Amino acid sequence: MPRFAANLTMLFTEVPSLHRPELASQAGFDGAEILFPYDHPAADWEKALAGMPVALINTPPGNWTAGDRGFAAVPGEEARFRDGFLRAAELALRLGAGRVHVMAGVAKGPQAEQTYRENLAWATAQAPDLPLTVEPINPDDMPGYFLNDFDQAARILDDLNSPQIGLQFDLWHAARIHGNATAVWAAHRNRISHVQIAGFPGRNEPGGGGFDLPGLCAELDADGRDIWISGEYRPARATVHGLMWLQALKSRNRLIGA
Repeated sequence: MPRFAANLTMLFTEVPSLHRPELASQAGFDGAEILFPYDHPAADWEKALAGMPVALINTPPGNWTAGDRGFAAVPGEEARFRDGFLRAAELALRLGAGRVHVMAGVAKGPQAEQTYRENLAWATAQAPDLPLTVEPINPDDMPGYFLNDFDQAARILDDLNSPQIGLQFDLWHAARIHGNATAVWAAHRNRISHVQIAGFPGRNEPGGGGFDLPGLCAELDADGRDIWISGEYRPARATVHGLMWLQALKSRNRLIGA
């Protein structure tokens, strides 16, 4: 059965970062997703998590306010990417993070793709026991981001042919990029190793937009795949007042498991 994670970068922002794991646990989440856990020492995160599983972290993005969005596909920034990746891998080991999302960065063209491929291959060799993901991100939210199409991502993953690297399915980005998240899921479900959900067309609480969340859970159950489903959205009000979606999906899991 899928497990449910709270994206602690976007949820429970009513309190400081290190107080969010406790609220997520109290709310019924099974684990946490932390996009950029680099602003606090690892020891502080360990204390705050108190054993709560971490589903995923991202590689360091660089200077976000200056426009950096990672460096894996940025020609000339190989050393910067590799330093950041090793930092992420070390922190993932320390926190017990199940996966690291490798951020591609702002770049385009054949040279960027070659850089991306080489850096991904290097990363798998450096941390052979660490599962990685790549995530297509829509160009409206992140202009110029290299990986901006699920078919593009699938082609690169198929060429690399590494079971260590999976596709990160963000329902919001899939719908924004391709117009139909259900079709994206159907086309790429066998490559997907991590799921993020939000409402559509607004990026608020999950639900709507024609995407069948209970059906997704049923498919994962049928496949016997242990995949995290992370709530990565902008709460329309205080996070705890908008968790009916979590209660409904977890109730479904309990009924299936009974």
